[in-house]
Amino acid sequence: MEILKYILKRILQTIPLLIIVSLISFFIIRLSPVDPLAELRLNPSVSKETLQRETERLGLDKPIIIQYGKWAKSFVKGDLGVTSNGELVSAKLKERIPNTLLLTVIVIFLSWSVGVPLGILAAINWKSPLDRLLTVLTSIGMAIPSFFFAVLLLIFAVKTGWFPVGGLTSSNFLEMSFGEKVFDITRHLVLPVTVLFTLSLAGLQRQMRANLLDVLDSDYVKFARAKGLSEFKVIFKHALRNAINPMITLLGFEFAGLLSGAALTEYVFQYPGLGRLILEAVLKSDINLVMASLMMGAIMLVLGNLIADILLIITDPRIRQKNGGQA
Repeated sequence: MEILKYILKRILQTIPLLIIVSLISFFIIRLSPVDPLAELRLNPSVSKETLQRETERLGLDKPIIIQYGKWAKSFVKGDLGVTSNGELVSAKLKERIPNTLLLTVIVIFLSWSVGVPLGILAAINWKSPLDRLLTVLTSIGMAIPSFFFAVLLLIFAVKTGWFPVGGLTSSNFLEMSFGEKVFDITRHLVLPVTVLFTLSLAGLQRQMRANLLDVLDSDYVKFARAKGLSEFKVIFKHALRNAINPMITLLGFEFAGLLSGAALTEYVFQYPGLGRLILEAVLKSDINLVMASLMMGAIMLVLGNLIADILLIITDPRIRQKNGGQA
């Protein structure tokens, strides 16, 4: 019951954050000299009725604070307007968000499954050749720009023909069997996942190593060793539990971090995700698409932080008792 109350409290606390994000984003976009409906006006397939409806919905003939109020009211109702191509923004988001979530979940799962064990291994073997090797490899991974690495892998795919160079599915995807569809999507995901996994892995491994080294140097770990406990129990029963808590906090930022880092990667590989959608919308000054995409990114960050908070309550009895006492 206390956990449910805590979740509700955290959700209510995020509402002001989302309002602030929307205010800043809206005012920055609207204070620019670009006409938000310029692309729509130039599109012959967009009717005058649609243009008039968008003008009224956004209140472009009214003060900017009124414009924000009209946009916020329509956003809460689920009316996100139309894109510069005349398509419904809600339809574009429904198409792109699952693709971004698929990419993000895979990268987070792989980077945590590999990065955390490697960080533990490096800390246990501190200053050994293995630790130095892992440090060099992770430093290289952190130093490589995602865009540059993506271009290199794209050139590699073009030269070898081993992997598809764009999109999420092949042109004949609908004609494939279920197993062939899974294999086709997997092949398309290999390159973007490799780029984002490499960058995420490096930071996680270094952070896990630093956390565990700090805990292993604490007094209670020294006391546990003095009592004659085996090194396995000292590390995995006592030290690791405290070293992993700061890592769980980072989980909340993985969603937003991958979204921003994935934008250029998705653009290079023409991956149909939310990051690429935001980038293309900004280049076109598509206010409806930019605002909706930014809000989805903020919601993903809030959701990630909420998941991290819940995991911390489950894994750390001290936090659970603190929140239970407040409830």
